[in-house]
Order: sequence, then C-alpha cells, then structure tokens
Amino acid sequence: MQKLIADLKASNIGEIRTNERLAPYTTWKIGGPADCLIIPHSKEQVAASIKFLHERGVPWTVIGRGSNLLVGDKGIRGVVIKLGQALDTLRFEGAMVYAGGSYSFIKLSVLAAKEGLTGLEFASGIPGSVGGAVYMNAGAHGSDVSRILKQAEVILDTGELVVMQTEDLQYAYRHSILHTLPGIVTEAVFELQVGDRNEIAGAMAAYRDRRLRTQPLQLACAGSVFRNPEGGFAAKLIEEAGLKGKRVGGAEISMLHANFIVNTGEATAEDVLTLINEVQQIVEQMYGIKLVPEVLVMGER
Repeated sequence: MQKLIADLKASNIGEIRTNERLAPYTTWKIGGPADCLIIPHSKEQVAASIKFLHERGVPWTVIGRGSNLLVGDKGIRGVVIKLGQALDTLRFEGAMVYAGGSYSFIKLSVLAAKEGLTGLEFASGIPGSVGGAVYMNAGAHGSDVSRILKQAEVILDTGELVVMQTEDLQYAYRHSILHTLPGIVTEAVFELQVGDRNEIAGAMAAYRDRRLRTQPLQLACAGSVFRNPEGGFAAKLIEEAGLKGKRVGGAEISMLHANFIVNTGEATAEDVLTLINEVQQIVEQMYGIKLVPEVLVMGER
C-alpha cells in the first residue's frame, strides 16, 4: 500500500490522504477510515485516477455527498475516490440541463425552478449528488430520474469515458445498470419542460413544508432506509409494528418518520445494521413482507 500511495502522490491525480476517517463525508456521520482517499480536482483527474487503479488491479470505491450511504466501522480497504468540486458544474441550455456528477440534487431542483423549468420538483427533498441520483434512479412524489434523464456521461472502471442513454441504464425502482457496471457519473443531461414559475414554486414549497413536519432533518440520517414494498409503504409497516423510537446503541428509528434511522450522537454502523435487521425480522414476522434496504452499505464491519 505504501508503494501505491507514493505512486499516487507522484501521479498528479488530486489530493491523496491516508487512513482518512470517512464519517465526516457521510450524512449519517458514521464510518471508519479509508486506507487511501483520493480527492480529484478535475474530470481529467477523475478519469486518470480510475485508469491508474485499473492498470494496477487496485479496487476502488466512489463516494459523492455521502447521503444514502453507510460505511462500516472498520472503514474501506483499498482506495476511495471522493467526488467534489471536480464535478460540481451546472449549465442550462433552454430546457436542457447539464449537471456535474457531484452537483447537489436539491440545489439543482431549486435553480431549475428559478429558470421556470418543471420536472425536477420531486428532487427538492432528495439529498445527495446528481451522480448518486442517476445511479439509484432517485425519486419521490410519483416521479424519478428515469422520467427526465436524457443521457449520462460515465467513466467506466477501465477509465473509458462513455455516454449512456436513458434506455442503456436499464432503470427500475431505485435501480440502474450501474449497480452491476462499475463507473462514475461525471455529468447528467436532463430534459425538462417550460412551466409556470408560480406553480413550480408552490409545489416545491408544499413538499418542503411536508418534509419539515414529517422528517427528522435536524439529526444525522440518510433519508429513507427501506424501499417501499409493492403497493405499500415501508414507513407505515414499521409504524404499525410499533417500532417508532426503537433504539440500538446510538441508532434510533425516528419518532417523526418510521423509515428514517437517526444517529442520536454516537451511533456506529453496527448499531444501524442491527436495527435494520431487527426491523426486517419483526415486519416479516407480522406481515410476511421482507423490507429491502435502499441504503448502500460499504466497507468492513
């Protein structure tokens, strides 16, 4: 690893940090160290990093804004690539929106609304990056990324830069081909529609007010923990099972929203994983439904 780190530092592919604790890079504020963290400063450095690691057979993991992500307490072995300013770009060309992979999905929705463009209102409460939203087919309020995405620029794990059309991504509920085809979304192109600014603002205000009333946004969390089962809602099942407020260590099922697990201050990844497992077991015993987590779990326990 020391030889690899020395070679990385000599390769001009961004900032290199060793044994870097990952908790500060996640919205759950949980996670052990990465053996090596690369913070590229440009798209070219992102591609160069991937190519460098591919040529040497070194495993790597990518993180964006760290939402919807649980990093194990022992951290992540190998190399972690942290996307930041390198892909924090945005431009509008009429109703077409070009957003960098690390751009805030919420901020994107707000600025699109100011441009009088409709289609991204659902994103106003979805934390994380554009790249993460494309990867997960993020959605809310009856819409999702697949409905507005025109194409995505992706750096594959070989370092090759490709452009993938919406159909190439094989979208399903909270799923894309990128779950099995490793790569980094460097830019997404969204096709929106011109709308009424007042109507767009009204819809987003209503979504915002509902979030503030029903979600524990003042505490460290990762958004919804479980996917909604077909024809139902995970939060409803968890609440009806009497699990609101259930706690393991520093992890607690929110009293505001049963599909949120919050870090009350000192939660570990093991606390969260234990709580997830207990919720799954109880809900399955009571309703015969196995809840499926939609958070990404990375690293060692």
